[in-house]
Amino acid sequence: MLSSFDPRPGEDVATFASDHDAFNADLRAAGITAGAGPLGRRVNDTPMEAEEAHTQTCFSVMQFHDCARPDAAYAHIDPRACPGTSSHLRMYRRLTNTVFLCREDVSHEKETQ
Repeated sequence: MLSSFDPRPGEDVATFASDHDAFNADLRAAGITAGAGPLGRRVNDTPMEAEEAHTQTCFSVMQFHDCARPDAAYAHIDPRACPGTSSHLRMYRRLTNTVFLCREDVSHEKETQ
């Protein structure tokens, strides 16, 4: 899943990054994600950046074990669930202008079946 977003104005980057890591650790510990990349920043001063519709400055990428896991992750962050809710809320409350995109890797084996 590719998450694109802007931190809220005045957000402390070090605290934000720490909470990002804690949230991803919660999901890995719960067996929901296979991994996650570090917090990233958009590079828009290069001709390779052709996206003009979305202006988000930060991104994060999570990998899931299979297609059912994103639904499990969503249930894990439900306000009535624990322990995922607290770390998710610490993250989500710091975001604005969010876009969440779910994609699936396409393997050669799937293409030929």
